[in-house]
Amino acid sequence: MRELSGTSRTVTADEQSDAASVHDDLLVISNRQPYRHRYDDDGEVVTDQPVGGLTAGLDPVVQRVDGTWVAWGDGDADEEMVDEDDCVRVPPDDPSYTLRRVWLDDEDIEGYYYGFSNRVLWPLSHGLVGTMEYQENHWQQYREVNEVFAEAVAENAGENSLVWFQDYHFALAPRFVRERAPGPTLMQFWHIPWPDWDTFRACPVREEVLDGLLANDLLSFHVPRYCENFLGCVDACFDDAVVNESTGEVQRGSETTRVRAFPMGVDVDRIDEEAAACTDEEWVEFAEQIGIDPDVTLSVGVDRLDYTKGIPERLAALERFFEEHPDWQGELTHVQKLSESRSRIPAYGDVADRVEEAIERINGRFATDDWQPVVRLDSHLTTTQLYGLYRRADIALVSPVRDGMNLVAKEYVAAQTDDPGVLLLSELAGAEDELGEFALSIAPYDTASFADTIEQAVTMAEDERRERMANLRAAVAANDVDQWMADIFEEARQVRMARER
Repeated sequence: MRELSGTSRTVTADEQSDAASVHDDLLVISNRQPYRHRYDDDGEVVTDQPVGGLTAGLDPVVQRVDGTWVAWGDGDADEEMVDEDDCVRVPPDDPSYTLRRVWLDDEDIEGYYYGFSNRVLWPLSHGLVGTMEYQENHWQQYREVNEVFAEAVAENAGENSLVWFQDYHFALAPRFVRERAPGPTLMQFWHIPWPDWDTFRACPVREEVLDGLLANDLLSFHVPRYCENFLGCVDACFDDAVVNESTGEVQRGSETTRVRAFPMGVDVDRIDEEAAACTDEEWVEFAEQIGIDPDVTLSVGVDRLDYTKGIPERLAALERFFEEHPDWQGELTHVQKLSESRSRIPAYGDVADRVEEAIERINGRFATDDWQPVVRLDSHLTTTQLYGLYRRADIALVSPVRDGMNLVAKEYVAAQTDDPGVLLLSELAGAEDELGEFALSIAPYDTASFADTIEQAVTMAEDERRERMANLRAAVAANDVDQWMADIFEEARQVRMARER
């Protein structure tokens, strides 16, 4: 791991693969797959490879231990490439592990993914009870898909396997696996927040969801308060559960579940390299391509079009800023990169409309012949372009109204290799626990205060900017994605050893 600044220790490949020291093999279960096969325009099969995030971070680990990855096969050429057991060895250029594909039809995706996962668990976990839309048929499809994944896991897991479920798509699968294969060590990382009991009790199937998660030997969240919320929900929901808040353990019947916090990091080395790869000449060309002055004071936001990301609130603060500080008109440009997300869900369509209207209004009020206050980007960016954009941005606006972690904040910090910028970070993001001391904290719904903080950021003295960013970079380097995985695998090793005593 690259030391950005401060002190951090290097995580070795052996540490990342510690799971193999007490487990025969590693199985990773995720909704999205690490490699997808599709047909190109000439009818040839090509492979899409992981480009970032969790999938790219886990891929080399699974390669090192020759594990198995179970995921939904969503590529149009996926079925052509698998064997009779729905498996294919990947990566294609150096086959190192097995990808086991699970097949889902449109009805499955509608109910399991767009239905229960993203109309019930997602809004509830983010504290938005009023956005929840529960339908019985969606719940049944969620159960059925979780059973399909559990069957695939049970077919591939041995007595001494380590099975790692990713995220909220598989709340029931651990229980289904436990019923079919009691031997493996089961663990799950819940990548979004966990709400308090007053919120989660609104879930019509709360007992089934909690029971499924308690089948894990190790259940992990980003920050301690999510662990505390989960333990509180278990304590309130089950009379037969013994919750030990001091040890972070739940005893229910013969099962013990450890609940731990492991704040996820980013691939520091890769971001540093990609940001540096965007040369001055390439930056000028890219800036001209997207319609901004390469020398303008630059603000950046990078988000999915999701109602939890606080994009309308951010735009309201920018509008207030330009109203109150007209001297910055023509001097500051905010580049907002947006990615369409779950647009068939009405709440997502609503926020997309609000964002579009706000951008049009701000540009209509303040734009000149040669300057726009807000530049919207919808097209795909290469990693070099994205991290180059982070590198040159004077400020980053990360303003979710609720977020499990928010890796954009950490990516921005990791890419800040030049004249340091300023991170403005929502107090409602999980990343605030690690970065809040040296970022500028914002309350997304407080438009006036948010606008004042933007003004504070763009006028901050260089020495303060450098000190803040040095401390942010030290924190991000010390807890990168390699360290995150090493810590989780070490906990899994301890869990397995405790089970064998």
